[in-house]
Amino acid sequence: MNFSYICSQMKDHAPLTMKDIAQAFGVSVATVSRALKDSPRISVERREAIKAYAREHNFAPNLLAESLRHSHVHPVRIIGVIMPQLNHFYFSSILSGIEEEASARGYMLMVAQSDERYEKEVRICQTFYENKVCGIIVSQAKDTVKYDHFKWLIDTGVPLVFFDRICTGLNSNRVVVDDYMGAFNAVNYLIETGCRRIAYYGSSMHLEISKNRYNGYRDALARHGLVADERYMRFCDNRADAEAITPELLSLDDRPDAFFAVNDDTAIGILYTAKKMGLQIPSDVSICGFTNGERAVACDPMLTTVEQRGAMVGEEAADILISKVEGSLPADKVEKRVVRTRLIVRGTTR
Repeated sequence: MNFSYICSQMKDHAPLTMKDIAQAFGVSVATVSRALKDSPRISVERREAIKAYAREHNFAPNLLAESLRHSHVHPVRIIGVIMPQLNHFYFSSILSGIEEEASARGYMLMVAQSDERYEKEVRICQTFYENKVCGIIVSQAKDTVKYDHFKWLIDTGVPLVFFDRICTGLNSNRVVVDDYMGAFNAVNYLIETGCRRIAYYGSSMHLEISKNRYNGYRDALARHGLVADERYMRFCDNRADAEAITPELLSLDDRPDAFFAVNDDTAIGILYTAKKMGLQIPSDVSICGFTNGERAVACDPMLTTVEQRGAMVGEEAADILISKVEGSLPADKVEKRVVRTRLIVRGTTR
């Protein structure tokens, strides 16, 4: 099935079933099933007519139900989860929270990774739709700027909950952390401990979390009468890039005396580079990350960082989705929740 074609249609009716097709042709569901599988027991003319009708009406076979019918396993309630990356601590902690809440309420997960790619994200949505998941929890890929695949799912009645990276093009259910206040409090702390030239390493500004963290950084500077210096700002959200670009900033005559990074891996890249260049942490340079993952306490000195509480984000996202599925939250009411962050002060700041 061409999912892009489905998205372009934007139909408002419920997904077609084999029972609907059977009623349209005045035949049994078994006949429709055989025709869609090209069974020779059905005439070629009837087969082609049924398949054409299915295509025209965007029919998607329920692959999960089909497999369960042949496995003697009782059908279970399945939630689709789309993660940008599975090896990222924050996303894995969110997944853990989703699984814990879902399991406690009798649901199981079907998990896929978009690898930060829009095209793969669209294909995953297609697969989840075809497998008739009861709803989808998703954090969008970095390069996703078109939202037709999400809008179509919502329009066809599939409950959708965004977390972390929300789809700003849709008024949709979401769970986020207070990125703005997390960044504001972190940079405010750096200033209060004597830092004045604070560098900012952030992600692409088309992501809402990036805008919020940048605004928190900028407003904390403004509160103390400091101006954001573009020389100290970089698009950088991973350790490798941080190690590549940080020497340039630390070689300036008026080098930064602190760094605020969009995540812990980036902050650790800064830490590694500064130590390699012979600087003392934190007397020469203070460093603050954003996540509070396992690596934050595995570096030397241990990293000051903003704790995102990923497990709580996952639990809240699963609660919204399941409550939508079961009807305890109105289907037509958009649910928005915010999980509070907190600053964890360790050895990389004064």
